[in-house]
Amino acid sequence: MTRQDYERRFRTYPDVVTLPELCAMLRIGDNYARRLLRKKLVAHFVIRHTYYIPKENVIDFVLSPNYLTVLNRFRRDNK
Repeated sequence: MTRQDYERRFRTYPDVVTLPELCAMLRIGDNYARRLLRKKLVAHFVIRHTYYIPKENVIDFVLSPNYLTVLNRFRRDNK
């Protein structure tokens, strides 16, 4: 998929998403999303214990060459 495809797919989400929205966008669980953020695989910022992730950063992560590798590694570690 291209950047435009993901921009269309995520167009209903706000420009800056929170953790629950990130989980919905990537179809992953809360703990898994927190691990991605803690490992700084998705650029974000925190205000008063709340994660804020620019939608562009989510798209950048999904388009990154190691996206599938990262997801497969996390899934393998959770088994």
